[in-house]
Amino acid sequence: QVQLVESGGGLVQSGQSLRLSCEASGLHFRDYIVAWFRQAPRTEREGVSCIRPSNGDTYFATTVKDRFIISADIAKKTVYLDLNYLKPEEPGLYYCAVLLILGNGNINIATILSRHDTEFDARGQGTQVTVSS
Repeated sequence: QVQLVESGGGLVQSGQSLRLSCEASGLHFRDYIVAWFRQAPRTEREGVSCIRPSNGDTYFATTVKDRFIISADIAKKTVYLDLNYLKPEEPGLYYCAVLLILGNGNINIATILSRHDTEFDARGQGTQVTVSS
């Protein structure tokens, strides 16, 4: 059974940073793309970033691409998301989700963040990020 556990959330001031972690179990890490999403109250889910651990391909939402960093440790089955220079409008529940790709070399990583929740194979409970101005 695939399980994802996020950690690293907390309260920071605007302009500060946090490192979020998404630890996976029950899966062959290289066969998946891992995506991060943000869910704030009364707003639609927003895709933040994703990574294909098998080859290091990454993708970022336009609003974060110059500030956030995503990385993967295959041995630890963990994906990290560094939230740098956080903005007051970026708090929310950050959660990770995995999409099985089974070595599909043709998949366009830029399309992952726009996929519906039901297309992902698993998601975590999330970790809360609060940003004070």
